[in-house]
Amino acid sequence: MATTSTTSNRFLYEFASGNIDLDGDTIRIILMNTTFSFNRKTHDTLADVTSDQLPGVFGYTQDAKTLYNPYVSRIDASDKVTVSWDNPSWTAVGGDIGWSGAAIIYDDSTDDDIIIGCIDFGTDIKIDDGESTQIVNIIFELS
Repeated sequence: MATTSTTSNRFLYEFASGNIDLDGDTIRIILMNTTFSFNRKTHDTLADVTSDQLPGVFGYTQDAKTLYNPYVSRIDASDKVTVSWDNPSWTAVGGDIGWSGAAIIYDDSTDDDIIIGCIDFGTDIKIDDGESTQIVNIIFELS
């Protein structure tokens, strides 16, 4: 199965309204459990999804992974806009991290931690003790 990303409706509204600054705000990423299913209409803030976040053990710290170097670009062929960040990574220490089926990206600088979107891995993953993994090419199409 392919990895997909979906933006939240709330993010699209707040971004278009100028309430989110991808360059100046602190953007974070969290890993979700395997039963999590993202709803772009109702998952507006971190509080809406926090119960499905992986527990903070074995090298995974809840709400702590910051994304750096946002890059907004226009895809000429389709006139769509995308946003991407550097690739985050986690290393499992003292046990396995996971299983996870998705990641949530949110704006930690907003009062209610607005969700930017969800990355669905297309399969469940875990990080074995002593191993590292990285999410490569985080790209959200703003639509």
